[in-house]
Amino acid sequence: MTNYILKRLGQGLLTVFLTVSTVFILIRMAPGDPAVSYAGPLATNEQLEAVRQQFGLDKPVLEQYWIFIQQLFTGNLGQSYSFQAPAMQVVFERMPYTLTLATSAILLTAAVAIPLGVWMSRRPDTGREFGVNVLTIAGQSMPDFWTGIMLLTGFAVLIPLFPASGFATWGGLVLPTVTIAILQIALISRMVRREMTNNLAAPYLTVARSRGVKNSVLTWRYAMGNSAIPVFTALGTRFAAMLNGVVVVEVVFAWPGVGSLIVRALETRDYPLIQATVLITALLAVGVQLLIDLAYPLLDPRVRLGKAATA
Repeated sequence: MTNYILKRLGQGLLTVFLTVSTVFILIRMAPGDPAVSYAGPLATNEQLEAVRQQFGLDKPVLEQYWIFIQQLFTGNLGQSYSFQAPAMQVVFERMPYTLTLATSAILLTAAVAIPLGVWMSRRPDTGREFGVNVLTIAGQSMPDFWTGIMLLTGFAVLIPLFPASGFATWGGLVLPTVTIAILQIALISRMVRREMTNNLAAPYLTVARSRGVKNSVLTWRYAMGNSAIPVFTALGTRFAAMLNGVVVVEVVFAWPGVGSLIVRALETRDYPLIQATVLITALLAVGVQLLIDLAYPLLDPRVRLGKAATA
């Protein structure tokens, strides 16, 4: 187990390093000049050159990369151009909002999608199952920005039940959470239905049913038990993706999270802020994936991490 964890940590750190290095290169290849964004379009050439010297943008790219590597290992990625504060500090201030939104969305998804998927698997080829299946396909087809705007119009403008933007009260969490969860519920519930349908038709359940085992035990203990790993993996993967910032939803609801922060950083060509955001979200995503792997033996005792048969 220890060797497995160390191996996965090494792979994860290498992934993070390659990710931030790639981002370092790509943002410098993209069109636009951070000096112009900082000083304004009316700045003189002398003023722009002074800004480039201030932020070290006048140095060769390889020298900038070497400075970035040194900063990376010290945990200090420099000052944000637009916030005039340490870039890591700015990201850490926004991260709790993204964590709150992602956690509430994944909890709502699990609470609705798993029972819904089980319900559909118990009623295959019925009119009600067909109707719910159509709704999940519709939910899967609706883009987040459209869902968010419709919820915003309906429940913040026409019927002002919830705040339209921001996170001044806990009510402001409702509409962004539901917007994200609608798509995730559609995806996860269909996956649960597929896994449960396959397990409910398995021979071992036929034998257990012939011995008089209750349907509730067959469904939740046996069938759901064998469906736990793929379902848990899907939920964990979606949660890790949410930690990168649900950009569209955060912009629609003016949510002060990492997603809206990265949009501003890209608009202003704020290199340190972009790099800090990518670093922290990549570390969180790698950490979540490691926790998912470590949870497998708890969900299925047959799994032995680090062995030849890992599933």
